[in-house]
Amino acid sequence: MAEVVIAHDYLTQRGGAERVVLALVEAFPGARVVTSVYAPERTFPEFRDVEVETLLPAAALFGRDTRLAFPLLAPTFSRHVVRDADVVVCSSSGWAHGISTSAPKVVYCHTPARWLYVTEDYVAGHGPLVRAVANAARAPLRRWDRRAAATASVYVANSTVVRDRIERAYGRTAEVVHPPATLDPAGTQEPVPDIDAPFLLTVARPRGYKNLAIVKDAAAAAGVHLFTAAGGLDDAQLRWLYANCRGLVAAAHEDFGLTPVEAMRFGKPVLALRAGGYLDSVAADLTGSFFDRLDVSTLADAIAAFDENAFDPGAIRQHAEQFSIERFAARMREIVADT
Repeated sequence: MAEVVIAHDYLTQRGGAERVVLALVEAFPGARVVTSVYAPERTFPEFRDVEVETLLPAAALFGRDTRLAFPLLAPTFSRHVVRDADVVVCSSSGWAHGISTSAPKVVYCHTPARWLYVTEDYVAGHGPLVRAVANAARAPLRRWDRRAAATASVYVANSTVVRDRIERAYGRTAEVVHPPATLDPAGTQEPVPDIDAPFLLTVARPRGYKNLAIVKDAAAAAGVHLFTAAGGLDDAQLRWLYANCRGLVAAAHEDFGLTPVEAMRFGKPVLALRAGGYLDSVAADLTGSFFDRLDVSTLADAIAAFDENAFDPGAIRQHAEQFSIERFAARMREIVADT
């Protein structure tokens, strides 16, 4: 097997992109992970079993919000040269694809950089300083970003909507390889206290484009109990939530969005915004249903009408099998071998 190095933007949170890196490590055993900032206490504990090389060791400064390292990330990746790889696989939403190497680069793109192409999503919830820095840096960083994209041998998109963004931003054709759902329903569960059953679940980090406020207000308007998992839970608690919820509400503007696929592995239906990556994962009338407008009134009506008993848990689980770690790993190994 080729000697593979995996480059990732930063390991400072427990999100879908970090689960993809763990899936890449499983696909390429022994691969080293190169990243800008690594905060072990804030990301998945499985990374403690992986060789992680950090480019910005000051996790105490940047680990809580890597956007504080914004001015450093592009030059940091550009100046770092990977010399000991046959192929570098870049897990990137804007930085890691700029890493320097003479080896071929396979870019697994979660999305072209949000701060360059949908800046308002990126800076949502931040003050005037962050907005000013992002706006001032946009033009030079777009030039850097497109130069970085041009150095890739192969682009892989995590969804059809991201494939189309890659074409618009970089003029590159990308194959779609969906991320795998790696949260195993057979794993241990730990009850989350003080939850009134029955409940709907939403799982999202507190980012503006996740639209948590709209989901909470809509559930309240519909008179339906909602539990929001917005961070601080481990996988055992997350498994318990998926296993015991009525279903998942997914209202973010997601590039792919792993939470619907995770819920489906537990046989739970999904109420999803008809947009973005959810169009790839949710099958209407089979694994869930869609709502068409992101406002409190529309979503409240959809939540009030949501009936989990209208869906077959077995059929939902079967649909989720197409997002398996085995399928993901096999296709990524084929792409690397071809490269």
